[in-house]
Amino acid sequence: MSSNTISYYSKRAATLSEQYESLSFTDVHGDWMQHLPESGWALDVGAGSGRDSAYLASEGLHVVAVEPADGMRNLAQQQHKNANIHWVNDSLPELKAVFALQIKFDLILLSAVWMHIPPSTRERAFRKLSSLLKPNGKLVISLRHGPNQPDHEVHETRTMYQVSTSEQARLASKFGLSYLDVSQQKQQDKLGRNDVYWETVVLTLPDDGTGAFPLIRHIAVNDTKTSTYKIALLRSLLRIAEGHPGAVLDQTDDMVELPLGLVAFYWLKLYRPLIDTYGMQQSSNSNTGLGFVKPNGWQALKPLASNDIYLGADINGALASSSNLHTATVLHQTLKDICQLMKRMPVTYTTLPGTDEAVFSIDIKRTASVITSLHLDDHYLASLGSFYLPKPVWDAMAQFSVWIEPTLLNEWVNLMEGYGRNKEKEFSRQHYFNALRWDDPERNTSHVRQRVDALLLSDQVHCVWSQKRIQKPNEYAVDHAFPYARWPNNDLWNLVPATSAVNARKSDRLPSANKLNSSRECILQWWQKAWGQSRTEFFTQARLALPHVSKQSQDFEEVFEAFALQRNRIRELQQLAEWS
Repeated sequence: MSSNTISYYSKRAATLSEQYESLSFTDVHGDWMQHLPESGWALDVGAGSGRDSAYLASEGLHVVAVEPADGMRNLAQQQHKNANIHWVNDSLPELKAVFALQIKFDLILLSAVWMHIPPSTRERAFRKLSSLLKPNGKLVISLRHGPNQPDHEVHETRTMYQVSTSEQARLASKFGLSYLDVSQQKQQDKLGRNDVYWETVVLTLPDDGTGAFPLIRHIAVNDTKTSTYKIALLRSLLRIAEGHPGAVLDQTDDMVELPLGLVAFYWLKLYRPLIDTYGMQQSSNSNTGLGFVKPNGWQALKPLASNDIYLGADINGALASSSNLHTATVLHQTLKDICQLMKRMPVTYTTLPGTDEAVFSIDIKRTASVITSLHLDDHYLASLGSFYLPKPVWDAMAQFSVWIEPTLLNEWVNLMEGYGRNKEKEFSRQHYFNALRWDDPERNTSHVRQRVDALLLSDQVHCVWSQKRIQKPNEYAVDHAFPYARWPNNDLWNLVPATSAVNARKSDRLPSANKLNSSRECILQWWQKAWGQSRTEFFTQARLALPHVSKQSQDFEEVFEAFALQRNRIRELQQLAEWS
């Protein structure tokens, strides 16, 4: 869409919004309403006045509304402020902000938009839109025919191009979508313009066609393995795909780029209890050491507690057992050793079935060998290099994590059960599963509890869900807003004070969209009171874990918007029970 067209809609926002709102969703879209999904995600591209987005939200869909014209978007947000809509300033053909959300949609609606897309960019726009669909997702495009009426009140004009159902059929065929012309015949304009008429097409993605899910299963279950490295790499990537949509550095239609340090970080978190706590063998050759366990890295890191290594942590000072070694240098070296091992082993030997073509790739950056302080933030994690994986694999991991995770766990346990030293130690199957758990949440809420206790002495603290004042330390619990049992995350934004009674009632359920919205002010007040003076850790964690948080953000309101969006994302991906 041209800048002149966007400016036109901004300047005429009030008049155009009044026109659009004079019609109902059913007036305009009655010819395809039988294709509306009963639940899931909807993307309204060119949302205008917000009329269609508000209707879709009222039908129970999670709605992302895209509108590049500031005047239209701001007015729409005011008019429909009570609707469950996430607004995005974005435009075709790139939709960069939408792709950054890491969401696949059951419905994508382009109402009165396609005629603004230049023919030279339509194929790319269509490809982008089709790649945002879930299997069986619907792409609905209304096509406007007729001249552009001049507008003498503003200097800008809307640029429009010819459209046709035959073009849609050709694009659908090229990108593997089924095609249905639901109009059957041209429809008269609902605003009474005699020379304007409409057609609507519904395009469906019957299957993702990528084979990504079978590929992941093949690597996990069927691929030849002499160690647990391939499973560890898949599980590290799965953790990021599921829990860190904000970590993506870049993505194209084919590839996703992640900070290499984040992959290495989760590799470290996975292997530490297995090696240092339980002493479990991780490769078939008991006489060969693990390639990433080295004297000046992993072995020297042992005095540092695992709970001290978390995203957003500041690492400095000397190691207690090695005063001549900086803790930061040792951790830095450990992560570098892991990066080198990943590139040399699992990345090299994880190939497409029947070929020598690697599925993943790594670009390692040169870094200093000795550092005296280290902040585990997005900037540092990216400084170690980049990890590249196919976008269909990334999408499958994000969408099917609830099924992939048990497969990886079982295969890891099966491998360990077959190793000689593990047999000698007579580990039970439950021992293995315990060692493969993510961190115990009870050990990771002490930081927040200390903050609540300190505030109770000098300020008021309220339960974020009931708004009831907490008076004493024994009256509250630190609640995982998104339940740890189903989505393990100990970031500061996800840990909130709640009365013990409310926490017990909520249990392992996800707060409903209405509950989260009604608790907005109390959650924001808690964040500001607790972390307003020490923002670095809070915002580092939010930027990595939540979608659509800008890279330098220090805005609690922006984090809440992403928090609410992530709630919808988790609800859709994992089908969690809701609490209200």
